[in-house]
Amino acid sequence: MKRQALHVGSRLASVGMLLGTAMFAAGFAALSTPAMAAQCAGSPAAGVDWQDCNKKNVEMQSSDLQGANLSNSDFSQTDFSGSNLSGANLEKAALVRTWLEGATAVKTNFSRIEAYRSSFAKVTAEDTSFAGAELQRASFVEAQLKNVDFEKAELGRVDFNKAVLAGARFSYANLSRANFSGATIDGPLAFDDAFMFLTRIEGADLSAATGLEQPQVDMTCGDENTKLPAGLTAPTTWPCPSD
Repeated sequence: MKRQALHVGSRLASVGMLLGTAMFAAGFAALSTPAMAAQCAGSPAAGVDWQDCNKKNVEMQSSDLQGANLSNSDFSQTDFSGSNLSGANLEKAALVRTWLEGATAVKTNFSRIEAYRSSFAKVTAEDTSFAGAELQRASFVEAQLKNVDFEKAELGRVDFNKAVLAGARFSYANLSRANFSGATIDGPLAFDDAFMFLTRIEGADLSAATGLEQPQVDMTCGDENTKLPAGLTAPTTWPCPSD
Protein backbone atom coordinates (compact mmCIF):
# COMPACT_ATOMS: atom_id res chain seq x y z
CA MET A 1 0.00 0.00 0.00
CA LYS A 2 2.77 2.39 0.91
CA ARG A 3 4.57 1.63 -2.36
CA GLN A 4 1.36 2.20 -4.30
CA ALA A 5 0.79 5.49 -2.51
CA LEU A 6 4.33 6.62 -3.21
CA HIS A 7 3.97 5.64 -6.87
CA VAL A 8 0.68 7.53 -7.22
CA GLY A 9 2.15 10.55 -5.46
CA SER A 10 5.17 10.56 -7.75
CA ARG A 11 2.94 10.42 -10.84
CA LEU A 12 0.77 13.25 -9.51
CA ALA A 13 3.87 15.35 -8.87
CA SER A 14 5.09 14.73 -12.43
CA VAL A 15 1.71 15.69 -13.86
CA GLY A 16 1.73 18.82 -11.74
CA MET A 17 5.16 19.80 -13.02
CA LEU A 18 4.07 19.26 -16.63
CA LEU A 19 0.92 21.33 -16.11
CA GLY A 20 2.95 24.07 -14.49
CA THR A 21 5.41 24.15 -17.37
CA ALA A 22 2.59 24.26 -19.93
CA MET A 23 0.85 27.09 -18.08
CA PHE A 24 4.12 29.05 -17.89
CA ALA A 25 4.73 28.57 -21.63
CA ALA A 26 1.18 29.65 -22.45
CA GLY A 27 1.51 32.70 -20.24
CA PHE A 28 4.85 33.63 -21.82
CA ALA A 29 3.39 33.28 -25.32
CA ALA A 30 0.42 35.44 -24.36
CA LEU A 31 2.75 38.11 -23.07
CA SER A 32 5.26 37.97 -25.93
CA THR A 33 2.86 37.80 -28.90
CA PRO A 34 1.29 41.25 -28.37
CA ALA A 35 4.76 42.73 -27.85
CA MET A 36 5.98 41.23 -31.12
CA ALA A 37 2.82 42.42 -32.90
CA ALA A 38 3.34 45.93 -31.58
CA GLN A 39 6.96 45.84 -32.69
CA CYS A 40 6.01 44.82 -36.24
CA ALA A 41 3.29 47.46 -36.41
CA GLY A 42 5.69 50.34 -35.84
CA SER A 43 6.45 52.99 -38.45
CA PRO A 44 9.64 52.93 -40.57
CA ALA A 45 12.52 54.49 -38.64
CA ALA A 46 16.26 54.26 -38.34
CA GLY A 47 17.23 51.34 -36.11
CA VAL A 48 13.75 49.81 -36.05
CA ASP A 49 13.58 46.11 -35.09
CA TRP A 50 11.36 44.30 -37.58
CA GLN A 51 12.90 40.87 -37.32
CA ASP A 52 10.49 38.01 -38.19
CA CYS A 53 7.75 40.44 -39.27
CA ASN A 54 5.26 40.25 -42.13
CA LYS A 55 5.42 43.52 -44.07
CA LYS A 56 4.20 42.34 -47.47
CA ASN A 57 2.86 44.81 -50.03
CA VAL A 58 3.59 47.93 -47.96
CA GLU A 59 4.35 51.43 -49.30
CA MET A 60 7.63 52.57 -47.70
CA GLN A 61 9.12 54.85 -50.33
CA SER A 62 11.88 57.21 -49.17
CA SER A 63 11.99 55.70 -45.68
CA ASP A 64 14.97 56.07 -43.36
CA LEU A 65 15.81 52.51 -42.30
CA GLN A 66 19.48 52.97 -41.52
CA GLY A 67 20.75 50.33 -39.12
CA ALA A 68 17.37 48.58 -39.00
CA ASN A 69 17.01 44.89 -38.17
CA LEU A 70 14.85 43.52 -40.99
CA SER A 71 16.17 39.98 -40.97
CA ASN A 72 14.00 36.94 -41.71
CA SER A 73 10.99 39.15 -42.50
CA ASP A 74 8.65 39.10 -45.50
CA PHE A 75 8.79 42.27 -47.60
CA SER A 76 7.50 40.72 -50.82
CA GLN A 77 5.98 43.29 -53.19
CA THR A 78 6.87 46.09 -50.76
CA ASP A 79 8.09 49.42 -52.18
CA PHE A 80 11.39 50.66 -50.70
CA SER A 81 12.10 53.00 -53.62
CA GLY A 82 14.40 55.85 -52.64
CA SER A 83 14.85 54.51 -49.10
CA ASN A 84 18.05 54.56 -47.08
CA LEU A 85 18.94 51.01 -46.01
CA SER A 86 22.56 51.69 -45.10
CA GLY A 87 23.77 49.45 -42.30
CA ALA A 88 20.49 47.53 -42.23
CA ASN A 89 20.37 43.77 -41.76
CA LEU A 90 18.04 41.97 -44.19
CA GLU A 91 19.62 38.53 -43.94
CA LYS A 92 17.20 35.77 -45.05
CA ALA A 93 14.42 38.29 -45.72
CA ALA A 94 11.85 37.63 -48.46
CA LEU A 95 11.96 40.41 -51.07
CA VAL A 96 10.11 38.73 -53.94
CA ARG A 97 9.02 41.25 -56.60
CA THR A 98 10.07 44.06 -54.27
CA TRP A 99 11.01 47.58 -55.42
CA LEU A 100 14.26 49.13 -54.19
CA GLU A 101 14.83 51.47 -57.12
CA GLY A 102 17.09 54.36 -56.20
CA ALA A 103 17.67 53.07 -52.67
CA THR A 104 20.93 53.63 -50.80
CA ALA A 105 22.56 50.50 -49.37
CA VAL A 106 25.99 51.13 -47.87
CA LYS A 107 27.28 48.24 -45.73
CA THR A 108 23.86 46.60 -45.96
CA ASN A 109 23.42 42.88 -45.37
CA PHE A 110 21.28 41.26 -48.08
CA SER A 111 22.87 37.84 -47.63
CA ARG A 112 20.62 34.85 -48.32
CA ILE A 113 17.61 36.97 -49.26
CA GLU A 114 14.96 35.71 -51.68
CA ALA A 115 14.51 38.45 -54.25
CA TYR A 116 13.20 36.90 -57.46
CA ARG A 117 12.24 39.50 -60.10
CA SER A 118 12.94 42.38 -57.72
CA SER A 119 14.17 45.80 -58.82
CA PHE A 120 17.48 47.15 -57.53
CA ALA A 121 17.63 49.56 -60.46
CA LYS A 122 19.63 52.73 -59.77
CA VAL A 123 20.49 51.48 -56.27
CA THR A 124 23.72 52.80 -54.74
CA ALA A 125 25.44 49.93 -52.93
CA GLU A 126 28.92 49.95 -51.40
CA ASP A 127 30.57 47.31 -49.19
CA THR A 128 27.27 45.47 -49.28
CA SER A 129 26.69 41.71 -49.20
CA PHE A 130 24.36 39.68 -51.42
CA ALA A 131 26.24 36.47 -50.56
CA GLY A 132 24.10 33.38 -51.10
CA ALA A 133 21.14 35.51 -52.24
CA GLU A 134 18.40 34.23 -54.60
CA LEU A 135 18.23 37.00 -57.20
CA GLN A 136 16.96 35.30 -60.35
CA ARG A 137 15.69 37.82 -62.94
CA ALA A 138 16.36 40.78 -60.63
CA SER A 139 17.26 44.13 -62.17
CA PHE A 140 20.39 46.11 -61.31
CA VAL A 141 20.03 48.41 -64.31
CA GLU A 142 21.94 51.67 -63.77
CA ALA A 143 22.97 50.57 -60.27
CA GLN A 144 26.19 51.81 -58.66
CA LEU A 145 27.89 48.71 -57.21
CA LYS A 146 31.20 49.19 -55.41
CA ASN A 147 32.86 46.36 -53.47
CA VAL A 148 29.62 44.38 -53.50
CA ASP A 149 29.78 40.68 -52.61
CA PHE A 150 27.70 38.31 -54.76
CA GLU A 151 29.57 35.15 -53.71
CA LYS A 152 27.49 31.98 -54.18
CA ALA A 153 24.49 34.05 -55.24
CA GLU A 154 21.90 32.82 -57.75
CA LEU A 155 22.02 35.44 -60.50
CA GLY A 156 20.32 33.71 -63.41
CA ARG A 157 19.11 36.30 -65.97
CA VAL A 158 20.00 39.22 -63.68
CA ASP A 159 20.33 42.45 -65.66
CA PHE A 160 23.37 44.68 -65.03
CA ASN A 161 22.81 46.82 -68.13
CA LYS A 162 24.20 50.35 -67.66
CA ALA A 163 25.32 49.47 -64.12
CA VAL A 164 28.70 50.65 -62.83
CA LEU A 165 30.65 47.84 -61.15
CA ALA A 166 33.91 48.20 -59.24
CA GLY A 167 35.46 45.50 -57.09
CA ALA A 168 32.37 43.26 -57.18
CA ARG A 169 32.86 39.59 -56.29
CA PHE A 170 31.00 36.86 -58.18
CA SER A 171 32.97 33.88 -56.87
CA TYR A 172 30.99 30.60 -57.06
CA ALA A 173 27.93 32.51 -58.26
CA ASN A 174 25.48 31.22 -60.85
CA LEU A 175 25.56 33.81 -63.65
CA SER A 176 23.61 31.80 -66.23
CA ARG A 177 22.22 34.20 -68.86
CA ALA A 178 23.05 37.22 -66.66
CA ASN A 179 23.56 40.39 -68.68
CA PHE A 180 26.69 42.55 -68.35
CA SER A 181 26.30 44.10 -71.80
CA GLY A 182 26.28 47.86 -71.49
CA ALA A 183 27.74 47.77 -67.98
CA THR A 184 30.69 49.98 -67.05
CA ILE A 185 33.50 48.08 -65.33
CA ASP A 186 35.41 50.57 -63.16
CA GLY A 187 37.44 48.04 -61.18
CA PRO A 188 38.43 44.37 -61.22
CA LEU A 189 35.66 41.82 -60.84
CA ALA A 190 36.25 38.37 -59.30
CA PHE A 191 34.79 35.35 -61.13
CA ASP A 192 36.47 32.45 -59.34
CA ASP A 193 34.53 29.25 -60.16
CA ALA A 194 31.49 31.25 -61.29
CA PHE A 195 29.09 29.38 -63.59
CA MET A 196 28.78 31.52 -66.73
CA PHE A 197 26.52 29.62 -69.12
CA LEU A 198 25.41 32.07 -71.84
CA THR A 199 26.38 35.05 -69.67
CA ARG A 200 26.09 38.14 -71.87
CA ILE A 201 29.39 40.04 -71.86
CA GLU A 202 29.13 41.77 -75.23
CA GLY A 203 31.19 44.96 -75.11
CA ALA A 204 32.23 44.37 -71.50
CA ASP A 205 35.76 45.24 -70.44
CA LEU A 206 36.85 42.26 -68.34
CA SER A 207 40.57 42.78 -68.96
CA ALA A 208 41.20 43.29 -65.22
CA ALA A 209 38.92 40.45 -64.08
CA THR A 210 40.36 37.85 -61.71
CA GLY A 211 39.57 34.15 -61.44
CA LEU A 212 38.28 33.97 -65.02
CA GLU A 213 39.38 30.86 -66.91
CA GLN A 214 39.04 29.74 -70.51
CA PRO A 215 36.31 27.10 -69.90
CA GLN A 216 34.16 29.83 -68.32
CA VAL A 217 34.76 32.18 -71.25
CA ASP A 218 33.87 29.42 -73.71
CA MET A 219 30.33 29.27 -72.25
CA THR A 220 29.71 33.03 -72.41
CA CYS A 221 28.30 35.27 -75.11
CA GLY A 222 30.67 38.07 -76.19
CA ASP A 223 31.63 39.93 -79.34
CA GLU A 224 34.53 41.73 -80.97
CA ASN A 225 34.24 44.53 -78.40
CA THR A 226 34.60 42.25 -75.37
CA LYS A 227 37.94 42.62 -73.60
CA LEU A 228 39.33 39.56 -71.81
CA PRO A 229 42.25 39.13 -69.38
CA ALA A 230 45.63 38.34 -70.89
CA GLY A 231 45.95 34.71 -71.94
CA LEU A 232 42.24 34.18 -72.61
CA THR A 233 40.75 34.11 -76.11
CA ALA A 234 37.35 34.59 -77.65
CA PRO A 235 35.67 31.27 -78.54
CA THR A 236 34.48 30.53 -82.06
CA THR A 237 30.88 30.49 -80.81
CA TRP A 238 30.86 34.29 -80.47
CA PRO A 239 28.64 36.16 -81.12
CA CYS A 240 25.70 34.25 -79.71
CA PRO A 241 22.19 34.45 -81.16
CA SER A 242 19.81 36.90 -79.53
CA ASP A 243 18.34 35.45 -76.33
